[in-house]
Amino acid sequence: MYEIKIKTLFCIISTKTLIFLSRKLFKGGSNFPGRVALKLDREILSTISKDYKVILITGTNGKTTTASMLYNIIKDNKKEVITNGTGANMLPGIISCFISNYSFLKNRSNCYAVIEVDEANVKLVTKYIYPSIITITNLFRDQLDRYGEVYSTLRKILDGIVCIPKTKLVLNGDESLLGELGLENPIEYYGFKDTIETNTVIDINADAKFCKVCKAPYQYNFITYNHLGDFYCNCCGYKRPVLTYSLDKIKELTTDYSNITINNIDYLINIPGVYNIYNALCAYSLAKSIGIDESIIKVSLEKQSSSFGRQETLIIDDKNIKIILVKNPAGFNQSIDTVFLDKRDLNLCLLLNDNYADGRDVSWIWDVNFEKLASLKVNKFLISGIRLYDMAIRLKVAGLNTNNFALCESQEDLLNNIKLCESDTVYVLATYTAMINFRKFLHKKGYIKNLW
Repeated sequence: MYEIKIKTLFCIISTKTLIFLSRKLFKGGSNFPGRVALKLDREILSTISKDYKVILITGTNGKTTTASMLYNIIKDNKKEVITNGTGANMLPGIISCFISNYSFLKNRSNCYAVIEVDEANVKLVTKYIYPSIITITNLFRDQLDRYGEVYSTLRKILDGIVCIPKTKLVLNGDESLLGELGLENPIEYYGFKDTIETNTVIDINADAKFCKVCKAPYQYNFITYNHLGDFYCNCCGYKRPVLTYSLDKIKELTTDYSNITINNIDYLINIPGVYNIYNALCAYSLAKSIGIDESIIKVSLEKQSSSFGRQETLIIDDKNIKIILVKNPAGFNQSIDTVFLDKRDLNLCLLLNDNYADGRDVSWIWDVNFEKLASLKVNKFLISGIRLYDMAIRLKVAGLNTNNFALCESQEDLLNNIKLCESDTVYVLATYTAMINFRKFLHKKGYIKNLW
């Protein structure tokens, strides 16, 4: 144990008490204890993170799943590791995570901390923590009222990286915004060398269509989704960087798993979707960067279970429910593509909220390719959430049959409609707070055992 100030000692004890009470009384509450801790000691993060080997995971999509994958890989490697697995990725939530795991007597020099961090909070965290590694998963338009366009999001992240020049960066090489960053940091890239997408022309609604160097339109040898892929610029020569870690082959995609080859070794990823292959590739790259053997990574990814609300499956009476978090056009389109892998008759539940954590502006739903759903075997569209009527109008304009719509103004109504569905397969595509609230409701009803 090293010496700490009386103020810091009081802060840790008080916050630990608050965390305990929040979990017992409110079944959660990851942020509030952290906010109290900051009131008591503004620099508390420096003390509670001391000696950890910290890996920060940021970016628009995939943070929670990637963090969960890496956490499990490190744990399977018999190393001690903590993570903010509830997705509380702003500064107060991160502080709560460290304090929850804090011990006054414990030596943490061999402990890892896999920390998911909100893009705008990177600079707040790196003010007090010097991480071993930072990864950036991707950059898509998301919560425009908070982040602005993708270029603004990148600047927010880089503001937190410039002060830690010795931290290794493990970056998505298929993300055109992440090349030639002009940083001192050592950088490794991961990316795809194979794709199921045959189109090489970027979509009009893609998020980063123009060269970051000369502003000419990008060309692609292949696209994985949205603006990700093997890009290059015919005008200035800017192109995808050399990959250290690569997806060599997509061998099989199903609604339950994917079979792939990474760096010449076959892997089974136990959750579906191309975006989850990216998450697995990122977790693999981070694990290799800290010296974990492929055999351990392989076994860990094969038994990876879904994080809450991210491809989570549960049973409601005789219905099979799969909950998928959606929060921006890129992720929503990928979720629709994943649903398309299911050839059964199914039901689709769409929950749209506009709380702060979702983004107040819901105009982004007009960039989602809902028109594609017309060719899917959907028996019923169950529509709910604070902005259910905005979603219903969007689906109607997409040309979907309004006779198959069920507008559910309450969660009880939504649950009853799920039970009345003719086929037994129901996909729930929900924005963040809609997903959280629906899971809390199902928890009270006894359909979900563990809330977090």
